[in-house]
Amino acid sequence: MKNYRDLIVWQKSVDMVTHVYRLLKLFPEDEKYGLTSQIKRSAVSVSSNIAEGYGRNYTKEYVRFLNISRGSLYEMQTQL
Repeated sequence: MKNYRDLIVWQKSVDMVTHVYRLLKLFPEDEKYGLTSQIKRSAVSVSSNIAEGYGRNYTKEYVRFLNISRGSLYEMQTQL
């Protein structure tokens, strides 16, 4: 693989962010700076941590960032 963009998991996580943003447009306006903001941050964090971990020089670091990414995914699922 040339870079993190070739990872299917990264591609799917970016697609997920697109779907989450569409879904959040249906949320009430009074949640704009509360729950929807937090959901957006956790959703974006999934793909961001996959990419950052891939850029590390050590497998152990990559696995650590994948675990952080998984945690962000669970956080987002809970908030939804």
